[in-house]
Order: sequence, then structure tokens, then C-alpha cells
Amino acid sequence: MGNELLFSLGFLLFITLVLALDLGLFSRKEHIVSLKQAAVMSFIMVALAIGFYFILLTEGHQLHGIKDFAHLKEIVAKHQHHILLDPNNFDASLALYKQNLGLEFLTGYVIEYALSVDNIFVIVLIFSAFAVEEKYYHRVLFWGILGAIIMRFVFIFVGAALIAKFAWILYVFGVFLVITGIRMFFSKEEDDKIDPEHHPVVRWASKVFAIHPKYEGKNFFVKIDHKRYVTPLFIVLLIVEFTDLLFAVDSIPAIFAVTKDPYIVFFSNIFAIMGLRSMFFLLVNIIHKFHYLKTGLAVLLAFIGVKMLGHVYLEEWGFTTEHSLIVILAILVISIVASLVFPKKALKK
Repeated sequence: MGNELLFSLGFLLFITLVLALDLGLFSRKEHIVSLKQAAVMSFIMVALAIGFYFILLTEGHQLHGIKDFAHLKEIVAKHQHHILLDPNNFDASLALYKQNLGLEFLTGYVIEYALSVDNIFVIVLIFSAFAVEEKYYHRVLFWGILGAIIMRFVFIFVGAALIAKFAWILYVFGVFLVITGIRMFFSKEEDDKIDPEHHPVVRWASKVFAIHPKYEGKNFFVKIDHKRYVTPLFIVLLIVEFTDLLFAVDSIPAIFAVTKDPYIVFFSNIFAIMGLRSMFFLLVNIIHKFHYLKTGLAVLLAFIGVKMLGHVYLEEWGFTTEHSLIVILAILVISIVASLVFPKKALKK
């Protein structure tokens, strides 16, 4: 456990540093994030994730402190890594384990990063419905992502504990993902509309907090006549957090279809969540062009759900994590290309 704790603390320290830089220690003024800034930050976030993938390829054994074949065999069995170990060749077995660990991380990262796009669709609708000024998008997203990291940490390790104790929960996750994918596939645009007055979070907040009727710049709270009020910007933040909570219910089970190692689930999840803010600013003005992407994500969720339900048979047929990654990338590429080749305007004619 010592190695796992040290590895995790090092990772969290790194995440804290990235978030501190992202908050804008060098630029404290609220400003509209430009396309160039978003592109640079997106590149950096993806590069960091790829860098972490190579760290796992070389130092992945340090995560669980593997030092001998007996421990390696124990970890592989515990986290259900479907690899063949050679008891006569510890070095080759360890290399295979690290390669598989890196591939699981990369596949989980791609799944979560792809599903984040659907999150962006909804966040755009939230900002639009509540008339949030563009220069405050960054502030809301930063604190929203910080809250998401904490929530997902709890979700992932509770989920891992449940799966370890009740293996049948994987089948429950599988059915849930298939149903979610089918619902998303047949959903209409009007189903995604945000009603500011009747949103459940707004109704709940109005009972719990004293709400100030108008925005007060970047402030989440304002004090008037010795009484503290929450501003509409804080309500928007709560809705963004609530939205991420709903998306986490989909995305976290999806990654457990790839790996049962909670640390790899957490690492891949957090790298994708950190990249959400920059990806939002990169796609906010063009995301409507990728109208088939939501259909692709629906197929993706259904595929992962089917994989969870039939994982025993798929493993017998030799269906590996690498095959899953290929299918996932193919679904995403096809949906993006279809969106560009068959634009939405052409469909309305």
C-alpha cells in the first residue's frame, strides 16, 4: 500500500500544480480564453496524458510495488488483467504487465475524453440558458473541474470496492450502459434544453440559499446588509457540478469495462477531466458541426455495455484491450467524418 499511496500522492501533487497554473497565477484578470490559448492548453493536456502513458510503460510496476513474480501474479489476479505470465521469465512478464497497464490507461483516457464531449454540449446549453458572460466561463469550469476530481475519486474507489466484493455489479453496469446508449441514440435536441427556472438544482438551491437576483462580476457570493447571498454564477457552478455527477454515472462504469485497477481508472479519468476545460474553449464555437458525434457516443456506450455483459465470451475469443481501443477509435472517427461529410444543413433540405 505504501507504493500505491506514494504514487497517488505524487500524481495528486502534479494535478495540483497543473490546476494552479490553469487557474491563472500569471493572469489574475478574468478574460475570454482565445482559440489559440485553448489549442495550446489542449495540446499540453494531451501531451501530459501521453507522457503518463510512457511512464506506466517504464515504471508502471512501481504503482503496486511489484518486486517478484509472486507479487506480480497476485496483482494481475486481483485486478483481472488478462495477460499470460511466464513463471520462468519475470522480466518478460513484468514488461507485458506494464504494456497492458499503459494500454488500459490509454483506452480509459480515450473513452473518458470522448464522453467529455457530450458534457461540453450540455455545458454550452447551461451557459447560454443562464446568460453567463464568456469571460467567466473559465472561472466556473475551473471550480467545476476541481469538484469533479473530488467526486470522481470517491465514485471510483467505492465502485472498485463494490466490484471486488460483488462481481455481478459489472453486469448491472453493462445493462445500464446499453440502456443509456439506446436512450442517447434516440434522444432529440429538445430533450437537452435547459429550463433556468424549473431546473431541479435551481429549485433545491432556492430552498437552501439566499439567492441574489443578479450577477456580481466573477463573485460566487455577495454580502449585502450583513447578509450573505449566493449569486447566479454560483448556481451555474452547482448545475455544472450536478451535470458532471450525472455524466460520471455513465463514464466511470465504462472505464471499469477496460480495467479493474481503480488507480488506472482514476488516472485516466482525471487526465480527461483536466482536459475538459481547454477542450470546451476549443470546441465551443464549432461543436454544433459534429452533430453525429452524439450518435457515435451512444454507440460507444452501448458497445462498452455489451462488452461488460459478454466479457467472459469475448476473452475466450481473444478480444483484448487493444481490440477495444481500435473499435472505440473507429466509432469516434466515423462519427466525426460523417458529421463533416454530411453537414446538418444538407440534412434539412
